[in-house]
Amino acid sequence: MAIDAIILHPMDNVATAVQELKAGQEAQVRLNLELNSISIHEDIPYGHKFSVRAIPSGEDIVKYGEVIGRATVEIKSGCHAHVQNIESLRGRGDLRKEA
Repeated sequence: MAIDAIILHPMDNVATAVQELKAGQEAQVRLNLELNSISIHEDIPYGHKFSVRAIPSGEDIVKYGEVIGRATVEIKSGCHAHVQNIESLRGRGDLRKEA
């Protein structure tokens, strides 16, 4: 069976589309050898991320096992996860690291 998206780390809460996905589609998502089906609720461009479960506002976005940002609003499962609902946490002078 062909895959539509990949997850590279078990802690990831987003997947990366390996082809264009359409709203209403059941995407086949692979993590290692395991395949899961996720309902897509918005069009997802090739190479973009989508949530694999509901992500509450303020929760870290994890891709490749690394925190890459924070949800600025709730991101429902199967929805596009991009600049419209994620803020970067890297290279920001306005965020102080706690010691």
